[in-house]
Amino acid sequence: MTPLSLEGKTVGMIPLGCAKNLIDAEIMLGRLAEAGAVVSFEPASSDVLIINTCGFIDPAKEEAIRTVLSSHPERERSGRSPSQKIVVTGCLAQRYREDLPSLLPEVDLFLGLDEVDKIAEHVARLLPIRNEGFRRDAISSDSRFLPDFSSPRFPLTPSHLAYVKIAEGCNHPCTFCIIPRIRGRFRSRSIASLVHEVEETIARGVREVILISQDSTYFGRDRMRSETAPDGSTRGETLADLLCALDQIPGDFWIRVLYTHPAHWNDRLIQTFAASQKVVRYVDVPFQHVSDPVLQRMQRGTSEAQLRELLASLRREIPGVAIRTTFLVGFPGESEDDFQRLLDFVGEARFERLGVFSYSQEEGTRSARLEGQISATEKKRRWEKLMARQKEIVRSRAADAIGRTIRVLVDSPGLARSASDAPDVDGRVFVSPKLAPGTFADVVIQGASDYDLIARETDCVRCS
Repeated sequence: MTPLSLEGKTVGMIPLGCAKNLIDAEIMLGRLAEAGAVVSFEPASSDVLIINTCGFIDPAKEEAIRTVLSSHPERERSGRSPSQKIVVTGCLAQRYREDLPSLLPEVDLFLGLDEVDKIAEHVARLLPIRNEGFRRDAISSDSRFLPDFSSPRFPLTPSHLAYVKIAEGCNHPCTFCIIPRIRGRFRSRSIASLVHEVEETIARGVREVILISQDSTYFGRDRMRSETAPDGSTRGETLADLLCALDQIPGDFWIRVLYTHPAHWNDRLIQTFAASQKVVRYVDVPFQHVSDPVLQRMQRGTSEAQLRELLASLRREIPGVAIRTTFLVGFPGESEDDFQRLLDFVGEARFERLGVFSYSQEEGTRSARLEGQISATEKKRRWEKLMARQKEIVRSRAADAIGRTIRVLVDSPGLARSASDAPDVDGRVFVSPKLAPGTFADVVIQGASDYDLIARETDCVRCS
């Protein structure tokens, strides 16, 4: 396709789903801006409205469909019809590539994940009034796109915060997950590419770099050679190597790693977290469950003994670490004994951060065909009970934190986060509105409100 100029055209974006999806949205807007389009923050009045969807579980799919359907009458009311074009991209379009064009005639174009970097060419072909023969979808059956530092980005995050995708896809056989079929096989970027991107990111004033992928601990394993080194380690780049390289970049900033898998942690990675000056002591490691029968049906590649050993190692070797995990309740065949074991484990482990999801029976996954599917009522009961247990732990931990001095990154006037809090998923720290967004400060915790803390700056505030 030959790229055409989009000068004078406005493009709106509605990004849905996770941070990995957000990066795709930023790249698409970057390519469109590069072609001359103006990014509009009033989607209803733009020439092109792009809805970047999530298609992971039922609630995400429902949100995506609602957004698409509501955008059509909004287009009618705004007076843009028929000139405004609606484009649907992202995981939902990729997952249901054969069904959506007929189910959603309101949409002018469906694009798959491999078209992220080609969005400008597609939009340029879509905009002419007379475009006979134009195909309404461009979605490959196997996603292979991997962004690089050269991919332009139009930031949708605050200027002091940036997500960096270190890999794409997933090789795990988890029976409840559809992501490998949507995003394709795992593929890592090179360390050189990532160092280049992070250096440019820091140079423009970013204070927190968040590394993401479907499984960050699998980084580099897809390119490793099969032989092993004399010390028994596998040859090739690893997440530990990447963190060591990024830690050498000059500047005062945080590096946060999201989405690690418990089966791929090892002593070297733990030691790297402990020794790094810039990697925050925050470990995001979804356990999903602790009962061995459930873990086996999930095909997580872990056991209760392994999870307990990893938890003990992380806390022993990384002083002050905050561990975030997630659990899945109501998985097919989860007995009351399995759930009670999980409930007891959470009470014992006292995780600093914890999320709970109810199992979603997704078509195309192996777990959808398992016997022992659990009712929605029972899943809700288990979700509420586990969340209540964690809330007790959070309140106890918050009370113990009063009087401590912590370093925070100010996100907006009056709101900050500690190193133990990832954006959007964890708590906040209420601080003085005088502290400038995008700066670090030392504050003393004075109170708490469930997941959030209340703090004041120290007598000698460190801002930078």
